[in-house]
Amino acid sequence: MEIKVPELAESITEGTVASWLKQPGDHVEKGEAIVELETDKVNIEVPSDEAGTLTEVMAAEGDTVRVGETIAVISAGGEAPKPAAAETVQETPKETPKAEEKAEQPVAAAATESTSVADRPIASPAARKLAREKGIDLAQVATQDPLGRIRVQDVATFEVAPREQAKPAPTKPATPAPAPAPAAAPGKPEERIKMSRRRKTIANRLVEVQQTAAMLTTFNEIDMSAVMALRKRRQEKFVKENEVKLGFMSFFTKAAVAALKKMPYLNAEIQGDEIVLKKFYDIGIAVSAPDGLVVPVVRDADKKNFAEIEKDIIQLAVKARDNKLGLSDLTGGTFTITNGGTFGSLMSTPILNGPQVAILGMHAINLRPVAIDAERMENRPMMYVALSYDHRIVDGKEAVTFLKHIKDLLEDPESLIFEA
Repeated sequence: MEIKVPELAESITEGTVASWLKQPGDHVEKGEAIVELETDKVNIEVPSDEAGTLTEVMAAEGDTVRVGETIAVISAGGEAPKPAAAETVQETPKETPKAEEKAEQPVAAAATESTSVADRPIASPAARKLAREKGIDLAQVATQDPLGRIRVQDVATFEVAPREQAKPAPTKPATPAPAPAPAAAPGKPEERIKMSRRRKTIANRLVEVQQTAAMLTTFNEIDMSAVMALRKRRQEKFVKENEVKLGFMSFFTKAAVAALKKMPYLNAEIQGDEIVLKKFYDIGIAVSAPDGLVVPVVRDADKKNFAEIEKDIIQLAVKARDNKLGLSDLTGGTFTITNGGTFGSLMSTPILNGPQVAILGMHAINLRPVAIDAERMENRPMMYVALSYDHRIVDGKEAVTFLKHIKDLLEDPESLIFEA
């Protein structure tokens, strides 16, 4: 049975092999995932439709594969057909003339091709691919893996050693010099890491937004005293009734929805020469994931209470950390909130999450002296907030008014009950 790349999502025609969850020779149950594919938005596990043994993988980790392409073969039954595999290897003398014709081809590469299946070192597809490209005999590569499996890092480090040993050879000067030449400065250490498909997509979209939108940012500050006092008073009862903590994000989500209702052009997008005003409130919450920032969406935030919003945010954050977000979790947001304060950011200018036309940035809460009146000063927990917006359809007056409404609601949080 052939394992093919499934339909990924609308407009997504290819993905990258993130990791093989099964290796050749492994038994596979029906419905068990054998490979994880990375797309522009999410990671997808591809299951087997039948039980059997994984006999062949046709794409290495890191390879780009297209929808419908065959990437693996599973044989029905409990064990791999070893004799067939041996016969396949014995047919490889066809490749021997190639090795003889190309005198410059490393002998190790030809030796690797003629090795029997039983004697082959255990290695990941990516490691085998790199070894073939560099002409390295996997049998000579040492590994630190406790199971003896050769990884791509082992092949890479094996490749470096001969080069470093070859450096001292040309130390003799070709001609006598009047004075000894100074030793060449050693190369600065560096590491090259290939960008993941998702990181490249994030980079391209952020650049696209900056090139196509007339982005501007306005700032304000919020006295968080009232919100913090309310959370302190209500936290124990809230947790007891809802089994979730009352966080800051639900306050900002409810305030953003109320402000968007008053300033509808911030809950919109541009399509050609038309402005599409969204009459629903699907709020994206930026979350830090292993492969970069993602923005899962809290659906119909205007219809949810504080507890429902907090539960949705926690659930989405867990899925993001575990790379379990689906496309439905990430698409269709109308407005985004990002919280740089989680990492200690005092102030920033968030970038639009296209095609949305506005994004609200939260920051760290710090005690700062605040003038209460002409004669009194007090230390208050203050937060800077930023609103980046697309000036093509949002004017400065609307943006400033929006942010001022957020400030007013959070400095009198009980008012959110009536705004919702």
